[in-house]
Amino acid sequence: MTTQPLAAGDPLRLGPYRLLGVLGEGGMGKVYVGRDGAGTTAAVKVLRPELAHDRHLAQRFVREADMARAVTGKGVARVLGAQTEGGRPWIAAEFLAGPTLDEAVRAYGPMDVPTVRALAARLAHTLHDIHAAGLVHRDLKPANIVLTSTGPRIIDFGIARPEHGLTLTTTGQIPVTPGYGAPEQVLGQRVGPASDVFSLGAVLVYAASGRRAFDGAHVAAVQYEVVHGTPDLALVPPELRTLIGPCLSKDPVHRPAPPQVAEAFAPPKGADHAWRRGPLAEDIKRRESATKRLTAPEDTAVPSTAPTRRRFLTGVAVGVAVLGAGGGAGAWWLNRDGGSPTADVPPAVATPEAAFISLIDSAPDTAPKPLWGPLDVTAPNGRLPLPVRDVLVVPAKTGGLLALSVTDGKERWRAEDIDADAGFASVADRLVVGVDANGVLNAFVASTGKPVWQTQSDADDILAADGTHVYLVTRDNELRAVDAWTTRTAWTRPMTSPRSAEGPAKAAAGRKRLVVHGRDGQVDVVDTATGRSVWKIKGQGTHGQAPAIGGDTVYLGGPNLMARRLDDGAFLWKSETGNLADRERGWGSPTADGESVLGVDGYKAYRYTTLPGSDDPSTEWMEPMGDLGATTGTLTAPAAEGGTVWLPEPDDSAVRVVNKSTHATLFKVPMQRSGPYQLVSDAHRVFIARGGRIAAMPVYGE
Repeated sequence: MTTQPLAAGDPLRLGPYRLLGVLGEGGMGKVYVGRDGAGTTAAVKVLRPELAHDRHLAQRFVREADMARAVTGKGVARVLGAQTEGGRPWIAAEFLAGPTLDEAVRAYGPMDVPTVRALAARLAHTLHDIHAAGLVHRDLKPANIVLTSTGPRIIDFGIARPEHGLTLTTTGQIPVTPGYGAPEQVLGQRVGPASDVFSLGAVLVYAASGRRAFDGAHVAAVQYEVVHGTPDLALVPPELRTLIGPCLSKDPVHRPAPPQVAEAFAPPKGADHAWRRGPLAEDIKRRESATKRLTAPEDTAVPSTAPTRRRFLTGVAVGVAVLGAGGGAGAWWLNRDGGSPTADVPPAVATPEAAFISLIDSAPDTAPKPLWGPLDVTAPNGRLPLPVRDVLVVPAKTGGLLALSVTDGKERWRAEDIDADAGFASVADRLVVGVDANGVLNAFVASTGKPVWQTQSDADDILAADGTHVYLVTRDNELRAVDAWTTRTAWTRPMTSPRSAEGPAKAAAGRKRLVVHGRDGQVDVVDTATGRSVWKIKGQGTHGQAPAIGGDTVYLGGPNLMARRLDDGAFLWKSETGNLADRERGWGSPTADGESVLGVDGYKAYRYTTLPGSDDPSTEWMEPMGDLGATTGTLTAPAAEGGTVWLPEPDDSAVRVVNKSTHATLFKVPMQRSGPYQLVSDAHRVFIARGGRIAAMPVYGE
């Protein structure tokens, strides 16, 4: 979970804790990160003021603290304090910096057998401590287990009850997480310690295989499988199946007690290395370091080796989990009756298309007049303009984001607080998302600029977006997916490529894949649902070439122009550079155009088509762009619109426009100013930007 800055109306202090940021909020309460006078960090949860008068809710809130306090073992998040202030009860608990088990498996894959044994033994010991206090946790799941440098910790006592209690089935029903709650929980029967053992078994299946023990198309189907079905152990290593199986017995009488589980799973020496050494341990260490930076007193200098453009002011990206704050989606008080932050976002507006100019046999001698512009309104050499239906979003000359009407170039809206150098993206053509100077992610209605939400506090670069998620890099060089419709973090994982002083990685998203092309030449293709790497390659461009996705093919620039299958990385073809002036630079950024791809290689432009079963592309045409070896070429991606292709001249003197079919030159468009050209197209328009100016050009039809 990620902290957000304190907002108007938030308390500055609760008891001994000075509040530093917001961890999460929902219909019932709000969770802050705070620090007391001794420097102790805590997660402080407070009941909403409008609910504090409800005695039932207040009692439930206080009972949660009492339940957690009753457990004295080291495997839970300790309660540090609880009291009522100003009529509002609050609970302070240990702040745990580490990923949840759910996040860890998504980022690093299933755990090996020794690590699962160590995890099982530690969790079983903690369950024994919980049961010894006369409690049943009732909601053990991967999102309620935090992996710290000292081992796994169980959190969220929001629905824990004495073991003689019954599961509620009326109004105020206690939630049962589908696939993890025991059959007796699903059926509303008496729940005891054996119910937690069933949940432990389901957790271990997920840790060992990356798949849920019980799954289905909808909640009712999952719950049916829990009560009547057989757990899916197909990917669980055989030596663990016999140990996990008894925990998942339908009859609680036949499940082992936690001490028996701990004994059966007794791990070999050093099996807890996963949270002490390796990628997971490095992840935990990064989060712990981030916590220290967040909570250090203002006059204390905390060294940081992670370079960033902006100061780390108000937040920290850590897997904070305390009393149910971990993982976000599993916390009972978050987003309960709180409504969706995007409920009022209107549908995407219609795209106003420009009229084609008739394509005649003889090319005109001069370029047609611009539809509008050039306008001196953009930041020189900033991020690529972004067409979104009826607006064109650009980095503003005076700072922030500027949205222009695609039809006449008039200003539609501004977002002055956005750091355009950090990137911006569109989600489903309905939202535009950017990052402000404090690293906070901001969303706006694309057509009007109306603010929609703010979330995160450590965003450094927006890489890409699709119809549901925004993909960004944090200041700790982690790759993160944020659900744009709920604002929740879907997953976080380390970046494959290190940071570069030359600039951020480039990326493209489509067909459930995120293609990240790092400045070190590594390409990491990620499953957008899980955050796991699907395939990787090395040796591509190191100069900021952006990937292009066309159907199920991804095209990559660099020393060669390469085509690979998007879903699994299967090699299709490559074309070696002929750029004698700079072979390492090679091909610039490609552009996908239907079944074809356009690319500029130094002094030549090509249009290729993939031939099934061939390691070589089919050359539709080649257009000479300059003298042999006279220029290193351009990185700018061509634009294809209507019956035309727009090619930046290698020496940045102009944009050459050619017939898409014959590559006959139609005209050239020079734009006064210096620096490289930027080209984007949409709805029968090509937008040309250079050195702070931008114009919209008409195009010829097919």
